[in-house]
Amino acid sequence: MTKFDNVSVTKKANVFFDGKCVSHTVHFADGSRKSVGVILPAKLTFKTAEPEIMEIIAGRCRAKLPGESDWRTYRAGESFKVPANASFDIEALETLDYVCHFG
Repeated sequence: MTKFDNVSVTKKANVFFDGKCVSHTVHFADGSRKSVGVILPAKLTFKTAEPEIMEIIAGRCRAKLPGESDWRTYRAGESFKVPANASFDIEALETLDYVCHFG
């Protein structure tokens, strides 16, 4: 899917890590939400409150997920899951375009 139809978008951006990650929250009619954003080249640590699926739309990154000791590379068309109440490391190797699916 290349677009989301019949949604509302929170106008105020979510800005993290001094602007290295910027996203907007997308709200769906069924009450679910996603964030659509960009991570500039950087190595960052995110914390989750609920389960997430990070879908890579464009770019390339490495991630070290909870319970794993090795980094794994992800590219456009790939995704990874992160459990609730966890943290994960991500290194954007180039500008990363992503969708984060919550829940």
